Amino acid sequence: MEIPGDRIVLASGNAKKAAEMQTILEPLGRTVVRQSEFDVPEAAETGLTFVENALLKARNAAQYTGLPAVADDSGIEVDALDGAPGIYSARFAGPDAGDDANNAKLLEELRDVPDELRTARYQCLIVLLRHAEDPVPIICQGSWAGRILHAPRGSGGFGYDPYFFDPEWDLSAAEMDPDHKNRISHRGKALNQLMKALEGERI
Repeated sequence: MEIPGDRIVLASGNAKKAAEMQTILEPLGRTVVRQSEFDVPEAAETGLTFVENALLKARNAAQYTGLPAVADDSGIEVDALDGAPGIYSARFAGPDAGDDANNAKLLEELRDVPDELRTARYQCLIVLLRHAEDPVPIICQGSWAGRILHAPRGSGGFGYDPYFFDPEWDLSAAEMDPDHKNRISHRGKALNQLMKALEGERI
């Protein structure tokens, strides 16, 4: 199915996400523009899954701009917490919570949990809608397995990265070189799927 036009709106005002998407889409002749450039209001994330929230955000952006739209929803799932914080990762400690508060709450919830039971994974869902009523959106998913540390390691990254440990590389996400992290991360995997999916589209 054809993706109309040469612009795709990103359902986010995040400049880093926009640059990341542009790297993927530029070879395909696409320009990524942030929804903030169109004064698109934030969509209410009322879904119960990552994919539902990504669809809500993409549809909202497409409706307001009339352009194809791409959105992502991501978070961290901790097995000992039955998958929490999950879709509530960005607001685990409250609606306006920042990274420090969210991490503090996570550590408190896991205070008595031993290392072998602190398994977790980052999840990322990316959705691309050709138009607001697109019945067959492109949906890409990536996950990144690890475990939650007792204390932070590293100064890079954001969110839960200082506490998310990848045993295969013996590094926390915050200790990794950004290029390396982008290759193995949940978002990197989902973006790679998106690139492959778009190669098959008529653009």
